Amino acid sequence: MPSAPDFPLLCPVCRNSLRSGGDGARTLVCGAGHSFDAAKQGYFNFLVGKGTAFEADTAQMVAARFDFLSAGHYQPLADAVAELAAPALAGVREGRPAVLDAGTGTGHYLRTLLDRFVPDRFEPGCVESNPVEGGGRAVDAGSGIVPTAIGLDISKFALRRAARLNPEALNVVGDVWQPLPVADNAVDAITVVFAPRNAPEFARVLRRGGRLVVVTPRPGHLAEIAGQTGMLGIEPAKDERLAASLGGHFAPVEARDLDLALALSPRDVTRLAFMGPAGHHLDRSALAALEAALAPSTSVSARFRISVFAPLA
Repeated sequence: MPSAPDFPLLCPVCRNSLRSGGDGARTLVCGAGHSFDAAKQGYFNFLVGKGTAFEADTAQMVAARFDFLSAGHYQPLADAVAELAAPALAGVREGRPAVLDAGTGTGHYLRTLLDRFVPDRFEPGCVESNPVEGGGRAVDAGSGIVPTAIGLDISKFALRRAARLNPEALNVVGDVWQPLPVADNAVDAITVVFAPRNAPEFARVLRRGGRLVVVTPRPGHLAEIAGQTGMLGIEPAKDERLAASLGGHFAPVEARDLDLALALSPRDVTRLAFMGPAGHHLDRSALAALEAALAPSTSVSARFRISVFAPLA
């Protein structure tokens, strides 16, 4: 587990700076005496008070996502996100660059980004990466300095996976709609893959010259299986809604469309259905029956838009 002084963290109770406590990296304390101990799985829980009103992904949903992403189906998406976020981190000239992965989930997308900054993952002194099958590559090391990384998610079950995949990151259970436990002007890149966007908070923590990278689905995404699996449809005018939600804080820089032609096994079809928001409501017995009835391979189109924004101020 990384040392707390490397991370620009704020206490979720009083907003004072957090530092390592008497138990080293496994305890965080602030000047007011609020203390947070790491769970044995390696993450910190910053949901305080009434916690959150939102429903976190369950252990079963997280397991489905981990297995699907570990198979490499969305690896081209992870590579594209890393390619667009890396320049904001590699361009930092003073201090150590920092990235916030908001809605980190199982940590797969953050893993790919961090691996770009490991020039030789087996070189003495480097943190050995833990890429998934078909996963992370060291393709753009830049300065060779691995960025400080914070992974935030509302699900403790997701953070258990993320902490194992990204042990050099600080993995935090938190609600993106609440004030982020991150200091002002503290990060150079924010990545948001299928997760909520809190524009005022993102603008507060992002440094000038930083980049916000957002992934959203495009019309037709997973259309071949959405109906029969009970997955949620794509909201109309999603791009306009994204721009409106960030307006006043961010300006668009570029957008890239990515289409993937997937050939999925019956098990991966049901994993894909169960790992998303619809997983809270899907009937697992009905999914099992569908899995048994599917052909050995199903052709599925995944359609993404990766949008890059710069802070206005």
